[in-house]
Amino acid sequence: MTMDYERTVTIRNRIIGGAYRRVLKPLFFARDPERVHDLMTATGACMGRHAATRRLARVLFSYAHPSLEQTMFGLRFVNPIGLAAGFDKNAELTDILPDVGFGFAEIGSVTGEPCEGNPKPRLWRLPASQSLLVYYGLKNDGCEAIAARLTGRRFRIPVGISVAKTNSPATVETAAGIADYVKAFRTVHDVAGYVTVNISCPNAFGGEPFTDPGKLDLLLAAIDRLAPTKPVFLKLPADLAPGELDALLDVSTSHRVDGYICSNLTKRRENPRVIERDVPTKGGLSGKPTELLANALISHCYRRLNGRAVIVGCGGVFTAEDAYEKIRLGASLIQMITGMIYRGPQVVSEINQGLVRLLKRDGYTNVSQAVGAAHR
Repeated sequence: MTMDYERTVTIRNRIIGGAYRRVLKPLFFARDPERVHDLMTATGACMGRHAATRRLARVLFSYAHPSLEQTMFGLRFVNPIGLAAGFDKNAELTDILPDVGFGFAEIGSVTGEPCEGNPKPRLWRLPASQSLLVYYGLKNDGCEAIAARLTGRRFRIPVGISVAKTNSPATVETAAGIADYVKAFRTVHDVAGYVTVNISCPNAFGGEPFTDPGKLDLLLAAIDRLAPTKPVFLKLPADLAPGELDALLDVSTSHRVDGYICSNLTKRRENPRVIERDVPTKGGLSGKPTELLANALISHCYRRLNGRAVIVGCGGVFTAEDAYEKIRLGASLIQMITGMIYRGPQVVSEINQGLVRLLKRDGYTNVSQAVGAAHR
């Protein structure tokens, strides 16, 4: 890439980022966060339907560099920065996300049955902590409606689908919960680039039963029987102790699991990165309170698995330095949501451009060379 291109992107990002933080963010943060999320989803879906607005988004937000490209599982990732599950719950943004600059995206989580989620309010901002408190409870249209929405579509970036069990008393019993997972997995499998089994949602009825190694073994055995032909990822909780993590890794490595997402939300209010004193007791925390927890899981998984699975780092990514730390600890791919909400949509481009700079500084010609560098 030429110096003129890099300079133009830098200037563009500074202008857009400054406008977002000084004008749009104060307006958004003065309104109910769920209403703002719904508005942004509707706006993005509308932009994705028209070639002119997709092109405009590319002009405003895109960035490309060959050193960021990777191919894994036959999927081409033009850059390692992806949208985490939880933002595009119902697969409404797949047409616009490549133009915002994402290298991949994850839909959902999607459940076996349609789910209204938990009662409102169910989303709060914690600005001092650079965090969101999330209590949605797996709100989504259900696996059948979402699979129908995606059938026959061709995507410009890999689009994964996260599956979870429906937030309902009917799925609490182990066999019923597994059946719900299996229904969702089977229904979305053919339209997904990869499928993530989310065992770590902190906001669903009955808690997180499949973080129990015995129950996880049963669940993954049921997934194995579906004979998936797409990559299978497992999304881990943020609050695992090393021994608990090892127990889940011991189980999952005996099944068809190709990668791990580290991690989901944290439930712990005593986290030193939670600055606000009056935090609701329900829900899980995103953003900076999850950063060090996710990094510890990435590092542990990388050392324990010794390259036998792909690791996706998720939690507290706001800058290129944040993303690069996760890559050096062992993550091949990065997911984010909260950093974009606090810093603006141009942050995806800022991070990717910053990663190129960091890779060059350290003598790497491709991002894959930096994966796990902290352990060498």
